[in-house]
Amino acid sequence: MLVLEVILVLLTFFFGASILWSTLFLGIPPMPSSKKARQAMIQLSHETGLGPIFELGSGWGNLLIPMALKHPQRKIVGYELSLLPWLTTAVLKRLFRLNNLQVFRKNFLHADLSSAALVICYLCPNGMHDIEKQLASKDGNLEYLISNNFALPSHQAVAKIQLTDFYKSPVYLYKFKHA
Repeated sequence: MLVLEVILVLLTFFFGASILWSTLFLGIPPMPSSKKARQAMIQLSHETGLGPIFELGSGWGNLLIPMALKHPQRKIVGYELSLLPWLTTAVLKRLFRLNNLQVFRKNFLHADLSSAALVICYLCPNGMHDIEKQLASKDGNLEYLISNNFALPSHQAVAKIQLTDFYKSPVYLYKFKHA
């Protein structure tokens, strides 16, 4: 019994330290989108064709897993640097047998996004600047971007869903040149 308690304490410490390290290293905790935001992003994704969907900062898989289930014909790709959220998503992928889903423990700023038709993100304002620079500097097939809460600084959204949550959070849909 004591051995089990020690193992549980060590696992709790490891997982807590992992989240703390990721938060300090990345400057933002792995924060899942609200249920209403996920529903809005899935709704907007239905208007984006059949190409690959990439989620940048896919966290715990709260959006990535439902997206893979809703779009079994589309390739779904998630990028997450935090160990525990990435591991959780990888386990859920196997449990749900989602063959259309790939999950990478990698910084999306160093990833090849050229095959993405749709990029989905819930990033802080600095992250939105970074992704805007990355998208502008690369050729690719990107047709759409859906963002929870934070706008792309120099782009005009073609659609915006204002959530009925406490903060009246916006979810934006952007359309790019190929669409």
